[in-house]
Amino acid sequence: MSEKFDPAPHDKHAESPKTARREDQNTKKQLDKGLRDTFPASDPVSATQPAPTKQDAKT
Repeated sequence: MSEKFDPAPHDKHAESPKTARREDQNTKKQLDKGLRDTFPASDPVSATQPAPTKQDAKT
């Protein structure tokens, strides 16, 4: 018996650690760039856009 039993095999749909790390680095770079581009400002930088409001749908 050369293989060990793995009760929790790797999820084939999960991201690879390299891909996740690369995406985290891209997000950090975008946030840093946004911070530099808006400095000095009173509103913090956001990595995500808020959901559209009902008012947005009317315009």
